[in-house]
Amino acid sequence: QVQLVESGGGMVQAGGSLRLSCAASGRSFSSYVVGWFRQAPGKEREFVATISRTGGNTLYEDSVKGRFTISRDNAKSTVYLQMNSLKPEETAVYFCAASDGYYGTRPDGMDYWGKGTLVTVSA
Repeated sequence: QVQLVESGGGMVQAGGSLRLSCAASGRSFSSYVVGWFRQAPGKEREFVATISRTGGNTLYEDSVKGRFTISRDNAKSTVYLQMNSLKPEETAVYFCAASDGYYGTRPDGMDYWGKGTLVTVSA
């Protein structure tokens, strides 16, 4: 089992940047696929990005391609999400999630979840 803790959220103006971190503890971190998801008030949780066990493969939601970058440092058991050119409509709680094998975009494919970190983008 793995425990996930997100950090790095906060308030930023439109066009600004934030870097989220997801620190893991527990079983070998490099055995997990890790993804970022977000949930805005009144909306369903949606996929943002995911990264394979070695970091060699990544997937992005179309609207964040070219602006967000997911990366991982297995030696530090941490996954990052660099977010640039943020938009007000991207205000949400951002969640880190891990899976034993699922590599995709569905939230229900993930096995472990953090509690989330709030990102607020002001106009």
